[in-house]
Amino acid sequence: MQAKNIAIVGSGLAGSLLAIYLKKRNHQVTVFDRRPDIRKVEFSGRSINLAMSVRGWKALDRVGIGDEIRKLAIPMNKRSMHVNGQPEYYQYYGKEGEAIYSISRGVLNRKMITLAEESGVVFRFNEKVWDVNLPEAKIYTGETEKGAWKEYQYDMIFGCDGAFSRVRHKMQRRSRFDYSQDFLDAGYKELGIPANEDGTHRLDKNSLHIWPRGKFMLIALPNLDGSFTCTLFMPHEGENSFESLTKEDEVIEFWKKYFPDTMEFMPTLLKDFKNNPTSALVTMKCYPWTYWDKVALVGDSAHAIVPFYGQGINAGFEDISILDDIIEQYKGENWQEIFEKYQETRKPSADAIAELSYRNFMEMSSKTADPDFLLRKKIEKRFSEKYPDKWIPLYTRVTFTHRPYAEALEIGDQQAKIMNEIMQLDNIESIWDTDEVDQHIIDRLEAYQINAKSIIQ
Repeated sequence: MQAKNIAIVGSGLAGSLLAIYLKKRNHQVTVFDRRPDIRKVEFSGRSINLAMSVRGWKALDRVGIGDEIRKLAIPMNKRSMHVNGQPEYYQYYGKEGEAIYSISRGVLNRKMITLAEESGVVFRFNEKVWDVNLPEAKIYTGETEKGAWKEYQYDMIFGCDGAFSRVRHKMQRRSRFDYSQDFLDAGYKELGIPANEDGTHRLDKNSLHIWPRGKFMLIALPNLDGSFTCTLFMPHEGENSFESLTKEDEVIEFWKKYFPDTMEFMPTLLKDFKNNPTSALVTMKCYPWTYWDKVALVGDSAHAIVPFYGQGINAGFEDISILDDIIEQYKGENWQEIFEKYQETRKPSADAIAELSYRNFMEMSSKTADPDFLLRKKIEKRFSEKYPDKWIPLYTRVTFTHRPYAEALEIGDQQAKIMNEIMQLDNIESIWDTDEVDQHIIDRLEAYQINAKSIIQ
């Protein structure tokens, strides 16, 4: 395998992990970022905690850093639901021992950059890429767009610079490049719940906490220091929107009405609400992801998604582990074929997880408190535990297996049709845990020819 001189644009999570992978294969790797070194600055209040699951851990373990990163993570084995007027209740994610892991994006990114540096990767912070020469793999950096630029020559360039990627922007100017972006009507704002005085968590620390309120919701994920990172998702405009909450008394009245059980936990609510920005949520799709054997997009620069399935980081990391599989398959010799295979393999699954993430917003904000939805989930859970060779729930397929997202979406849609029929059975509320219902499901599975065995890890 011939060593290459490689540039990565973007020092975020995908960029820093890709740098570690490429350095392990003895390539020379330089990472450019327009921002300062985040290890030397305060966090900005624009982060949603990450929910790491098996796809992400696989990518980290393969380069030997998984155990180091696990020290930064807290396992969450369930959702903790907070519905006004009802006791707090739990929805477990999977089988015993299965969990997703809360990690602060900023804490993880700082660690990943340090690990990449220790492996020999060079980082060039405060160096903005203004232009890319795709055919020649050259990048141009400078302090301003109109000022003097430096030219750098590389063998290949990877764009890991996020949803509004500069590298992809250059690729968009080429003929037959498909591109779309779709903003949700909802945005988000980061808030916080501090630790108790003794450093313990004020809420159950092994839960992803959700306050579902229809068109808006609050979530909270635990941090190692005893605090929780909270995120308010709500429409930008209209009733119960960020636009309608501009004064302190409006925020307080809104909180008392919809999240009264959190008031005592959020002493910095008004300060956080005022100082932290309201950020947009966007789904971005494009194709192709590569240009000959010179340029490739990885992570959000190729497929930005909304965060409601907790798979953004997992999908980006899986890009890298699958790309590495393909490099191994081709022995690192034919990069044009490597890039072609990479984009053909990943594009269908990137589109699928984008769709699943969009749908999960409705589930988390509205359906998680709906009695019919809860009964539906109980039926699915009971049946899958009784017949694990016949039914693996969609959430399990996405979160706890390594099978393609596209497969999970396809089979999940077939399972949804079956459950729609089951929920129409007479007296389903009283017969949900009977052999009669089991047989109905088995009959429909045979009609749809779904077999869970084929996708077990």
